[in-house]
Amino acid sequence: MRARLLLVLLLAASGCRFEAPPDGPPACDCADGRDVADAPPDAAADTARVTPQDAGQGDPDDDNLAIAPSGLVVPVRGVDPGDLVDTFRAARSEGRTHNAIDILAPRGTPVVAAARGTVARLFESEKGGRTIYVLGADRRTVFYYAHLDAIAPGLAAGQRVRRGQRLGTVGDSGNAAPGNTHLHFAIWRTADPADFWDGEPVNPYPLLTE
Repeated sequence: MRARLLLVLLLAASGCRFEAPPDGPPACDCADGRDVADAPPDAAADTARVTPQDAGQGDPDDDNLAIAPSGLVVPVRGVDPGDLVDTFRAARSEGRTHNAIDILAPRGTPVVAAARGTVARLFESEKGGRTIYVLGADRRTVFYYAHLDAIAPGLAAGQRVRRGQRLGTVGDSGNAAPGNTHLHFAIWRTADPADFWDGEPVNPYPLLTE
Protein backbone atom coordinates (compact mmCIF):
# COMPACT_ATOMS: atom_id res chain seq x y z
CA MET A 1 0.00 0.00 0.00
CA ARG A 2 2.83 2.40 0.88
CA ALA A 3 4.54 1.67 -2.44
CA ARG A 4 1.33 2.40 -4.36
CA LEU A 5 0.83 5.66 -2.45
CA LEU A 6 4.38 6.75 -3.30
CA LEU A 7 3.70 5.91 -6.93
CA VAL A 8 0.56 8.06 -6.93
CA LEU A 9 2.55 10.96 -5.47
CA LEU A 10 5.27 10.49 -8.05
CA LEU A 11 2.74 10.51 -10.86
CA ALA A 12 1.16 13.67 -9.50
CA ALA A 13 4.53 15.37 -9.18
CA SER A 14 5.35 14.52 -12.79
CA GLY A 15 2.11 16.13 -13.99
CA CYS A 16 0.33 12.86 -14.79
CA ARG A 17 -3.35 12.61 -14.01
CA PHE A 18 -4.03 9.55 -11.87
CA GLU A 19 -7.58 8.28 -11.46
CA ALA A 20 -7.57 4.86 -9.82
CA PRO A 21 -10.90 3.03 -9.88
CA PRO A 22 -12.13 1.36 -6.68
CA ASP A 23 -10.87 -2.09 -7.68
CA GLY A 24 -7.23 -1.15 -8.29
CA PRO A 25 -5.04 0.17 -11.09
CA PRO A 26 -6.14 2.52 -13.87
CA ALA A 27 -8.72 0.90 -16.09
CA CYS A 28 -8.12 0.20 -19.73
CA ASP A 29 -10.71 -1.50 -21.87
CA CYS A 30 -8.43 -4.02 -23.61
CA ALA A 31 -10.45 -6.98 -22.44
CA ASP A 32 -8.92 -10.35 -23.28
CA GLY A 33 -5.48 -8.74 -23.40
CA ARG A 34 -5.27 -8.95 -27.15
CA ASP A 35 -6.40 -7.25 -30.34
CA VAL A 36 -7.80 -10.19 -32.27
CA ALA A 37 -10.42 -8.04 -33.97
CA ASP A 38 -7.74 -5.56 -35.01
CA ALA A 39 -5.27 -8.18 -36.29
CA PRO A 40 -4.64 -7.39 -39.97
CA PRO A 41 -4.72 -10.14 -42.62
CA ASP A 42 -0.92 -10.08 -42.93
CA ALA A 43 -0.42 -11.31 -39.34
CA ALA A 44 1.09 -14.54 -40.67
CA ALA A 45 3.71 -12.53 -42.54
CA ASP A 46 5.20 -11.33 -39.26
CA THR A 47 5.25 -14.88 -37.90
CA ALA A 48 7.22 -16.04 -40.93
CA ARG A 49 10.16 -13.94 -39.73
CA VAL A 50 10.21 -15.60 -36.29
CA THR A 51 13.43 -17.55 -35.83
CA PRO A 52 14.39 -20.43 -33.47
CA GLN A 53 15.21 -19.54 -29.88
CA ASP A 54 18.57 -19.50 -28.14
CA ALA A 55 19.15 -22.45 -25.80
CA GLY A 56 20.14 -20.33 -22.79
CA GLN A 57 17.74 -18.56 -20.47
CA GLY A 58 19.83 -15.45 -19.93
CA ASP A 59 19.54 -13.29 -16.84
CA PRO A 60 18.64 -9.64 -16.37
CA ASP A 61 21.66 -7.49 -15.59
CA ASP A 62 19.67 -4.75 -13.87
CA ASP A 63 19.35 -4.61 -10.08
CA ASN A 64 16.00 -2.82 -10.46
CA LEU A 65 14.36 -5.87 -12.03
CA ALA A 66 12.42 -8.29 -9.84
CA ILE A 67 12.52 -12.01 -10.61
CA ALA A 68 9.56 -14.11 -9.48
CA PRO A 69 9.93 -17.73 -8.30
CA SER A 70 8.41 -18.79 -11.63
CA GLY A 71 11.47 -17.36 -13.36
CA LEU A 72 9.54 -14.52 -14.98
CA VAL A 73 10.76 -10.95 -14.57
CA VAL A 74 8.23 -8.34 -13.46
CA PRO A 75 8.01 -6.52 -16.81
CA VAL A 76 8.29 -2.96 -15.49
CA ARG A 77 11.59 -1.78 -14.06
CA GLY A 78 11.47 -0.81 -10.39
CA VAL A 79 8.16 -2.59 -9.67
CA ASP A 80 8.20 -5.31 -7.00
CA PRO A 81 5.82 -8.32 -6.95
CA GLY A 82 4.19 -6.86 -3.84
CA ASP A 83 3.17 -3.78 -5.81
CA LEU A 84 1.06 -5.81 -8.24
CA VAL A 85 -2.73 -6.11 -8.12
CA ASP A 86 -4.66 -9.03 -9.61
CA THR A 87 -7.08 -7.50 -12.14
CA PHE A 88 -7.19 -10.60 -14.36
CA ARG A 89 -10.90 -11.25 -13.77
CA ALA A 90 -11.94 -7.59 -13.54
CA ALA A 91 -15.02 -6.68 -15.56
CA ARG A 92 -14.72 -4.62 -18.72
CA SER A 93 -17.28 -3.19 -21.14
CA GLU A 94 -19.76 -5.35 -23.04
CA GLY A 95 -19.58 -8.07 -20.39
CA ARG A 96 -15.97 -8.92 -21.12
CA THR A 97 -13.18 -9.83 -18.69
CA HIS A 98 -9.82 -8.06 -18.45
CA ASN A 99 -7.73 -11.25 -18.75
CA ALA A 100 -4.57 -9.25 -17.99
CA ILE A 101 -3.04 -7.19 -15.22
CA ASP A 102 -2.30 -3.46 -15.25
CA ILE A 103 1.06 -2.45 -13.79
CA LEU A 104 1.18 1.19 -12.68
CA ALA A 105 4.28 3.25 -13.42
CA PRO A 106 5.16 6.80 -14.53
CA ARG A 107 5.38 7.54 -18.22
CA GLY A 108 8.72 6.53 -19.68
CA THR A 109 9.47 3.78 -17.13
CA PRO A 110 11.25 0.94 -18.97
CA VAL A 111 9.17 -2.08 -19.96
CA VAL A 112 11.26 -5.27 -20.17
CA ALA A 113 10.75 -8.80 -21.45
CA ALA A 114 9.23 -11.05 -18.79
CA ALA A 115 10.88 -14.04 -20.45
CA ARG A 116 13.13 -14.76 -23.39
CA GLY A 117 11.48 -15.22 -26.75
CA THR A 118 11.07 -13.71 -30.20
CA VAL A 119 9.20 -10.57 -31.17
CA ALA A 120 6.24 -11.85 -33.18
CA ARG A 121 4.71 -8.47 -33.91
CA LEU A 122 4.96 -4.75 -33.24
CA PHE A 123 1.52 -3.28 -33.68
CA GLU A 124 -0.41 -0.03 -33.29
CA SER A 125 -4.05 -0.71 -32.44
CA GLU A 126 -7.09 1.26 -31.41
CA LYS A 127 -7.44 -0.67 -28.16
CA GLY A 128 -3.92 -1.52 -27.07
CA GLY A 129 -2.11 1.43 -28.63
CA ARG A 130 1.57 0.63 -29.18
CA THR A 131 1.81 -3.10 -28.52
CA ILE A 132 4.41 -5.85 -28.62
CA TYR A 133 3.71 -9.56 -28.98
CA VAL A 134 6.59 -11.82 -27.88
CA LEU A 135 6.41 -15.53 -28.66
CA GLY A 136 8.06 -17.46 -25.85
CA ALA A 137 10.84 -20.01 -26.23
CA ASP A 138 8.30 -22.87 -26.17
CA ARG A 139 6.55 -21.29 -29.20
CA ARG A 140 3.21 -21.67 -27.43
CA THR A 141 3.30 -18.97 -24.74
CA VAL A 142 2.67 -15.40 -25.85
CA PHE A 143 3.55 -12.31 -23.80
CA TYR A 144 1.62 -9.16 -24.68
CA TYR A 145 2.71 -5.63 -23.71
CA ALA A 146 0.25 -2.80 -24.41
CA HIS A 147 -0.37 0.96 -24.01
CA LEU A 148 3.34 1.66 -24.53
CA ASP A 149 4.53 5.23 -24.85
CA ALA A 150 7.40 4.13 -27.09
CA ILE A 151 8.99 0.98 -28.46
CA ALA A 152 12.72 0.45 -27.93
CA PRO A 153 14.80 1.70 -30.88
CA GLY A 154 15.80 -1.08 -33.24
CA LEU A 155 13.28 -3.61 -31.94
CA ALA A 156 11.78 -5.54 -34.86
CA ALA A 157 9.61 -8.55 -35.64
CA GLY A 158 11.72 -11.70 -35.68
CA GLN A 159 14.28 -10.35 -33.21
CA ARG A 160 15.20 -12.60 -30.28
CA VAL A 161 14.98 -10.93 -26.88
CA ARG A 162 16.49 -12.03 -23.59
CA ARG A 163 14.73 -12.01 -20.26
CA GLY A 164 14.94 -8.51 -18.80
CA GLN A 165 15.73 -6.84 -22.14
CA ARG A 166 14.20 -3.42 -22.63
CA LEU A 167 11.23 -3.50 -25.01
CA GLY A 168 9.82 -0.01 -24.63
CA THR A 169 8.39 2.41 -22.10
CA VAL A 170 5.19 2.72 -20.09
CA GLY A 171 2.52 5.02 -21.52
CA ASP A 172 -1.18 5.51 -22.08
CA SER A 173 -1.56 4.89 -25.82
CA GLY A 174 -4.68 3.21 -27.20
CA ASN A 175 -7.82 3.30 -25.09
CA ALA A 176 -6.10 3.83 -21.74
CA ALA A 177 -7.51 6.84 -19.91
CA PRO A 178 -5.24 9.82 -20.72
CA GLY A 179 -2.65 10.27 -17.99
CA ASN A 180 -3.30 6.86 -16.43
CA THR A 181 0.04 5.45 -17.46
CA HIS A 182 0.46 1.71 -16.98
CA LEU A 183 1.51 -1.47 -18.70
CA HIS A 184 -1.30 -3.78 -19.74
CA PHE A 185 0.41 -7.17 -19.48
CA ALA A 186 -1.20 -10.38 -20.69
CA ILE A 187 -0.13 -13.96 -21.24
CA TRP A 188 -1.89 -16.63 -23.26
CA ARG A 189 -1.24 -20.09 -24.64
CA THR A 190 -1.68 -20.59 -28.36
CA ALA A 191 -2.15 -23.91 -30.14
CA ASP A 192 -0.28 -22.67 -33.20
CA PRO A 193 2.53 -20.06 -33.24
CA ALA A 194 1.12 -18.81 -36.55
CA ASP A 195 -1.89 -17.64 -34.52
CA PHE A 196 0.25 -15.85 -31.93
CA TRP A 197 -2.38 -13.14 -31.50
CA ASP A 198 -4.99 -15.59 -30.19
CA GLY A 199 -5.10 -18.23 -27.47
CA GLU A 200 -6.22 -19.25 -23.98
CA PRO A 201 -5.61 -16.53 -21.36
CA VAL A 202 -3.26 -17.26 -18.45
CA ASN A 203 -3.31 -15.12 -15.30
CA PRO A 204 0.10 -13.37 -15.02
CA TYR A 205 -0.45 -12.38 -11.37
CA PRO A 206 0.39 -15.69 -9.63
CA LEU A 207 3.30 -16.22 -12.04
CA LEU A 208 4.78 -12.89 -10.98
CA THR A 209 4.03 -13.09 -7.25
CA GLU A 210 4.12 -16.73 -6.08
